[in-house]
Amino acid sequence: MEKAATNLRDRLFIHLLFYLGCRVSEALSLAIEDIDFGRGTVTIQHLKASLKLSCTRCGQRLGRSHTFCPKCGVKVTKAQVEQLEHRRQRVLPVDSDTLDMLSEYIRRGGPVLRDGKRLIFGINRHRGWQIVRECADRANLPKLVNPETGRIHNVSPHRLRDAFAVCAVKKDGSGDGLRLLQQHLGHASFNTTAKYRKVSGEEQKEWYQKLWEKEPA
Repeated sequence: MEKAATNLRDRLFIHLLFYLGCRVSEALSLAIEDIDFGRGTVTIQHLKASLKLSCTRCGQRLGRSHTFCPKCGVKVTKAQVEQLEHRRQRVLPVDSDTLDMLSEYIRRGGPVLRDGKRLIFGINRHRGWQIVRECADRANLPKLVNPETGRIHNVSPHRLRDAFAVCAVKKDGSGDGLRLLQQHLGHASFNTTAKYRKVSGEEQKEWYQKLWEKEPA
């Protein structure tokens, strides 16, 4: 996909999504100030918004499918909505080839000044998805098929993040390896990270090997 990119910006965008395993929103909010060339790290800022629904009568937390409040029993006709924001930060190591590509891109004047920040990519989310789809098409990559629904999807930015995670699990699918991967990806739940063991085939492989382990004499 990198080779299929027609300019340095698009090639760097594809490269960062895979080599950092970051979310598309994180890549698009990346600024020059977030890169430490001396230490070889990138600081990722992640802002996640969610809605909290609660009963207007007793304040009980509600799910989207609740028809009646599980605490006071009143019928839910209108819930109290509160928007919650979770801001997290993590520092990721960066390999030398990626740092060289970033350095060249900055030297060529690629970053864009916006709201006082020198953003690496001056594009919106929609354009980011277009870049990934166009590069995948030019690289003649097949469409993705959902094994459960049969629906056909284009290659998306999140699939590059998934590919990074699967590669990491194949290299080290141990408990410690998964914990480090969880920190790198910024997952709040370990279960979200652990699913990549199943996707990579390591979970089944480990299960099969244990079947034939010899009992100690």
